[in-house]
Amino acid sequence: MIKKFVKNFNDSVGVMQNSSFAKQLWIILPVFLLVVLLTVLIFNHYADFTWNGFLAGFNQEFLIFFAIGIFAQMVDGTLGMGYGATSTSFLLAYGVPPTVSSTGVHVAEMFTTGASAISHHRFGNINKKLVRHLLIPGVLGSITGAYLLSDVIDGDVIKPFIAVYMIVLAIIIIRKALQSNIIKKKTKHLGFLASFGGFMDAVGGGGWGPIVTSTLLGRGRHPRYTIGSVNAAEFAVSFASGVTFMIFGGIQGWQVIIGLILGGVIAAPIAAKLVNRIQRKPMMIAVGILIIILSLRTLSKLL
Repeated sequence: MIKKFVKNFNDSVGVMQNSSFAKQLWIILPVFLLVVLLTVLIFNHYADFTWNGFLAGFNQEFLIFFAIGIFAQMVDGTLGMGYGATSTSFLLAYGVPPTVSSTGVHVAEMFTTGASAISHHRFGNINKKLVRHLLIPGVLGSITGAYLLSDVIDGDVIKPFIAVYMIVLAIIIIRKALQSNIIKKKTKHLGFLASFGGFMDAVGGGGWGPIVTSTLLGRGRHPRYTIGSVNAAEFAVSFASGVTFMIFGGIQGWQVIIGLILGGVIAAPIAAKLVNRIQRKPMMIAVGILIIILSLRTLSKLL
């Protein structure tokens, strides 16, 4: 049934793709969803904010979360992976609880991936057919993972497992960076890949890029269009998991969320412009090593 739904979705979008309005949808839809989301958040949570509380929030901790947002988005926008892994590793190492960390990362990603999708579209980095194949399976996987983490799984219990998972993601990033002479192969089971990437991303606080982007690049796909397309699909995946977190777990850690959002939105257009100019291999290795160090630090505090 899912396969038939995806096929019908792809066919209908394919028909619309030739129209000028369909081209504008790649910008109109993310902007519309972000405006609606922001309106709902303000309407539902305006009582939580006061002017004094707002000013008090701009302290050293906020600047740390802001810096994490900039760095994580620069990594993700240029490499097509690493936002969740990088930001979650930093937040866990800083002492932020897993549920707050994952909720904060995914609610922030609803804005940062929207900005990233628009930026990649602006610079012509998107393969729309690939986005359509990743979209629905990725969304379904992310909703399932977000629900389990919000309402079923104890975040404190899985914290060491998340740290180990981050180390695995880092090893995948480094391995892909060191891989040479990649032979282009046809990518099969894109739906399963997207579902698994969305699920692990929601539960672990990261993984969409390292799982999906690294697999596609390992199959010899063009880096520019792979990174742009996976980032564009990530907007829908993050939006779905973020809404699920808000419904079942509520909103926690406003300082984390706002810091990540502001940092990520500022960095998104810069990263999209640099995607074809940066030396990918050295940066991937550096990011992988950094994530391993942060995750080991988190594990050392728990053991």
